[in-house]
Amino acid sequence: MAEVLFYHLTESTLEDALPGLLERSLQRGWKAVVQTGSEERRDALDAHLWSFRDDSFLAHGSDREPHATEQPVVLTTGEGNPNAAEIRFLVDGASPPDIAPYQRAVFLFDGHDAAQLEGAREHWKTMKAGGHAVTYWQQTPDRRWERKA
Repeated sequence: MAEVLFYHLTESTLEDALPGLLERSLQRGWKAVVQTGSEERRDALDAHLWSFRDDSFLAHGSDREPHATEQPVVLTTGEGNPNAAEIRFLVDGASPPDIAPYQRAVFLFDGHDAAQLEGAREHWKTMKAGGHAVTYWQQTPDRRWERKA
C-alpha cells in the first residue's frame, strides 16, 4: 500500500511549496510525477520549476516532450507514470489514478479554494477506505508543515 499524504496549503501557494517537496523527494533517490488539473497549470509549473530560485532549478520535463521517460520529475495532466516514479503529486484537484504502484502519493490543495477542500475530503475518504496509510499535514504561520492527523 502506498503512503498517502495530504498537504493543506494555508500560508503559501503551490508554486512556493511544490519545489521544496520535489527537492526532498529527489534527495531520497525517488523520481516524481506531478499530475495537474489542466494543461495550462502544467505549463505554468513547467516554466516555474526552471526559475523558482536564483541559485537553483529542478531538472524536469513534461509528458508532451519526447524524453519524459528520462526525467527525474515529469509534469502531466494524465494518469500515466512515464518516468516510473516512486512518488506522485496531485495538485489543483487532479483525480488520482491507481496509486498502488507508488511508494507515496501527495495531495496538495489550496485551503482557500472551497472546491479543492471538498475534493481533498473526498480523496481522503477514498484513500482511507482503500487501506492506505493516510496522514494530514497543515501549514503553520511560518510555513512549516505540522501533522494534524
